[in-house]
Amino acid sequence: MKEYQSFIGGQWVGSQSGKTFESINPATGEINGIVAEGDEKDVDLAVKAARKAFESGPWSSMAPSDRGRLLYKVAQKLWENLDYLAETESNDNGLTINETKMIAIPAAIDVLEFYAGMANKIQGDTLASPSNRFNFTLREPIGVIGAIVPWNFPIMLTMWKLAPALAAGNTIVIKPAEQTPISILELARLMQEAGIPDGVINVVNGRGSSAGAALSSHSDVDKIAFTGSTATGKLIMRAASNNLRPVSLELGGKSPNIVFEDADIEEAVNGSLFGIYFAQGQVCAAGSRLFVQKSIYDNFIDRFVSKVESIRVGNPLDPSTQMGPQVSEQQLNVIERYVQIGQDEGAKLVTGGRRNQSLGGGFFYTPTVFTDVSNDMTIAKEEIFGPVVSIIPFTDEEDALSKANNTIYGLASGVWTNDLSRSLRMARGLNAGTVYVNTYSMLDSTAPFGGNKQSGFGRELGIEALNMYTKTKHVWVDLSKEKLNWYGF
Repeated sequence: MKEYQSFIGGQWVGSQSGKTFESINPATGEINGIVAEGDEKDVDLAVKAARKAFESGPWSSMAPSDRGRLLYKVAQKLWENLDYLAETESNDNGLTINETKMIAIPAAIDVLEFYAGMANKIQGDTLASPSNRFNFTLREPIGVIGAIVPWNFPIMLTMWKLAPALAAGNTIVIKPAEQTPISILELARLMQEAGIPDGVINVVNGRGSSAGAALSSHSDVDKIAFTGSTATGKLIMRAASNNLRPVSLELGGKSPNIVFEDADIEEAVNGSLFGIYFAQGQVCAAGSRLFVQKSIYDNFIDRFVSKVESIRVGNPLDPSTQMGPQVSEQQLNVIERYVQIGQDEGAKLVTGGRRNQSLGGGFFYTPTVFTDVSNDMTIAKEEIFGPVVSIIPFTDEEDALSKANNTIYGLASGVWTNDLSRSLRMARGLNAGTVYVNTYSMLDSTAPFGGNKQSGFGRELGIEALNMYTKTKHVWVDLSKEKLNWYGF
């Protein structure tokens, strides 16, 4: 049985309390590792290590080009360990090996390479000033970053915060989800081996109610970055407000995916399948509300359900598997509760809606489709975070926009149409941080990602993310030969 400790100040250390917890492999239900359980004392040690590394260590004072070169070296180390990281992540959270090896881990490394290239391009401006003064701005690192990351894409979503933070010269304390700490600990180990100085990256394992709460409220953390549920995001925002610390939140969603009658139906079916069943539906931007124009509603459902029922659910390490297990027994219970609510409220369960008992002790659920869903049903309003889609009919553009925007969330959205003008009208009308046209759930290191309304605020990825990890300093230099003396001194 492998044991894992926290990573603080470049050292592997057990928890101050001596407590540990079990990390479970969701495909088998067996113990994946024994992990040190940190709390407020461990978080304090990690923040102190990060502060020391920021104030007196080499990282923030390093030449930006040198910092970028070192991050490129880390990226190369991660490419060399791609297979290992992919398998570790699949064992940690149940993503299929194809999803980790071909999508999640390469995407994470691509993000690191992008921000390695940006390290020497973070710069201020020379301002338009009168001749008697010189005004300019500097973009400086914020300091110690507290990053709280979820369990659905541990390495990738950690990198979304870690890469821009480090490129800008910050240090960081990472609190992984208690369900999936192992792959992030392995990431930290590889980054240390590649030469990242001690204290720049710190990882404290633990529960959200203890370690997460302590990090959010710590008085010496300069900024909190969080990805997770809207409910937890509200708690983190309240905790950080006690110290007036900036917060960026990438939260939940109930994203609309809209298929018009003029769309390529085959592409729309395939894209919509990926939009909801990728990563077992455990995606904040999942297209869980599938709006289909009434004129093609029945035809679309027939094609869609036929393909859903052919999805291969099984061992995530088997390359032929298309959908792995949910992350935990708790998440299975959540999904089951919502499926029952959907049936109780009158939605039609067309396929799925049950655990897959044929796959041993893992947390497997069948891909599920509901029709006859109205926009005011619970399953159409609340985030399920599982492989459950609600298919809802609409009449025209106005009806689609009205229904799509009738939600507390605003993370992502999709439009399937061959009418260019319509796609642009819909893109303007949808209240979401991302609008996909004739595709869904795509990501790019250069493209900002984030939400509106209760899906959070701030943008990760792209150049915009650097604004979340830097602060602006204005410098005013008086060039006057004759100095002003307002008070006659």
